[in-house]
Amino acid sequence: MKSLKSVILILSSLISISSIAKVSAKEVFKTNDIIWGISFINENEILFTERGGKIKYHNFSTKQTKELMAPKVKAQGQGGMLDIVFKKISGKDYAYFTYSSEVKGVVVTTLARAEYIKTQLKKAEVLLETKVVSDTTRHFGSRLLFKDNYLFMTIGDRGERKYAQDLTHHNGKILRLNFDGTPAKGNPFENKKGALKEVWSYGHRNPQGIGMNKKGDIFSCEFGPRGGDELNLIKPGLNYGWPIITYGKEYWGPSIGEEKKKGMEQPIVYWTPSISPSGMVVYEGAKYKDWKGDIFLAALGSEHLRRLRMDGNKVISQESYLVELDERMRQIVVSPAGELYLTTDSGKILKVVR
Repeated sequence: MKSLKSVILILSSLISISSIAKVSAKEVFKTNDIIWGISFINENEILFTERGGKIKYHNFSTKQTKELMAPKVKAQGQGGMLDIVFKKISGKDYAYFTYSSEVKGVVVTTLARAEYIKTQLKKAEVLLETKVVSDTTRHFGSRLLFKDNYLFMTIGDRGERKYAQDLTHHNGKILRLNFDGTPAKGNPFENKKGALKEVWSYGHRNPQGIGMNKKGDIFSCEFGPRGGDELNLIKPGLNYGWPIITYGKEYWGPSIGEEKKKGMEQPIVYWTPSISPSGMVVYEGAKYKDWKGDIFLAALGSEHLRRLRMDGNKVISQESYLVELDERMRQIVVSPAGELYLTTDSGKILKVVR
């Protein structure tokens, strides 16, 4: 089984892959649900989400774990409690989080926040209930990224692929919002009749990773169908093509659309067969200087940690780590001290060790 997995990893990229770095993982926490999102308050304290519908606090030093207030979640299919990010704004501590909820009979990706006060979440408020067309429980996105005074939020196509090209719905979009969830001024479609003003980019399938380098460039990774997983450089107003262009195929065999079309963006890199890139981070930590600027992906189906060595915005090589763990890796983050931490669908938090 492991030899087959190794062959798949080698074939899954157009760029050479090596596994020469000595990288291992130390389990630092275990629960009984999928750990979907994780965010550091400081080096010892974290907030994390369990997809079944819970938000929790954990202290690595004291080993204290505490369940916090959480909204009513529609936890079905790929939905549930999703991402969480700790953020200090104007002297107050907040937790921003996303989850699937039912609104007028439709399950949508919802954005909310609450004040974080002494290991408690208080004054929770819904900031955005997305406008989607869907009767499925697939492709919710949903990751959060803060840049300057804005919040970026990814949303999947919700299994209704044609709406990824429709600016009147949130399916298959990346949004740029103010901290209160309203559309940010200067967004590319704010003056386009009928378009949702919060849309930043569109034509995405299911972006579950988003990250930023020290220059402020934003990257996102998304799942393709059968092949065609992508890493994209996200810029305002651009169309990333789904489902008109893709390197993936239908699960039952035939091609979907084309591979290239004028006016639609090509990925920086794509993977066929799929590696299932979920969470991602651009490493800008202080601890490992040789990793500076590189992108790390938590891979689900191919069960490994992938490093993309970057030269600016170009991938120059790839390395696969932790294949031997046989873990579906869901999210990856960098701690304040520059350590990498992974979460898994088996409910583990792993610290990456070199």
